[in-house]
Amino acid sequence: MSTPSLASLPIRRLTLRDLTACADLSEDRGWPREEHKWGLLLTAGKGYGIDDPDGGLVAACVVTEYGPREQPALAAVGMVLVAERHARRGVGRRLMRHIVEASGTTPLTLHATPSGRPLYEELGFKVTGRAEMLRGHFVPTDGRPEVATRAATAEDLPAILRLDEEAFGTDRTHIVTRLPAFADQLRVAEEDGRLIGYAAAWPNMDTHVVGPLIARDTATAEALLASLAAHTDRPLRTDIDVRHEELLGWAKEHGLAPVMSSAVMTYGTTELPGDWSRRFAPVTVAAA
Repeated sequence: MSTPSLASLPIRRLTLRDLTACADLSEDRGWPREEHKWGLLLTAGKGYGIDDPDGGLVAACVVTEYGPREQPALAAVGMVLVAERHARRGVGRRLMRHIVEASGTTPLTLHATPSGRPLYEELGFKVTGRAEMLRGHFVPTDGRPEVATRAATAEDLPAILRLDEEAFGTDRTHIVTRLPAFADQLRVAEEDGRLIGYAAAWPNMDTHVVGPLIARDTATAEALLASLAAHTDRPLRTDIDVRHEELLGWAKEHGLAPVMSSAVMTYGTTELPGDWSRRFAPVTVAAA
């Protein structure tokens, strides 16, 4: 029996049952397995993949939609991976074209590595921003922070959701409500009894990833990041919008070092909704 061509292999929806295959695909490409993150993305988003007749996956990606279910306001594309043995044969292009067509009129966004950017540009995505990944052990300084922070409680969730929607520009309830179970820490900043920011730190291999990081201003973002660092012995990792130069400089002064940068790209819109000045870091670049 002849082996089917890559072009004839169907693209199907992935489910949580595919988590191990997705992690295997990450490992195949030299990425960390990141099963914890895959679990979030496959439950909160829509996974797409192509099965390999010889076992495992030829390719995979995840699309996380935000806003009304009937007509999402935005969809983030992430974890676009093609198995090494099938690389450079048009599989990634075919999968991404499928995503673009399936999304219809919904604007798309993604974080592109230098190697992936040419493909996305070919499909019509435009660079609209950049994020810088930082990693390292946070070095605290003496003195009390300017902004009060504390661990979030269940009673904070409605205020967190309101704050998140104002900053992000559309509803992310299906992501935010998963944070208490997904993250090891969820903290809020407040002033006069009112929430002015929130942030999470979730486990990823040997690090804690800080994200989302939503704050009224830089001082609030700094206080939240420092408070998360104070409650973990792990190195921190986060992806900060480069427009937040002050926070980037402060984080580097406190022990976090640049690892890489990614291009923020969009399709069907020239800019992301919401208030970028309050969006400091995403929950993960795979879900914008």
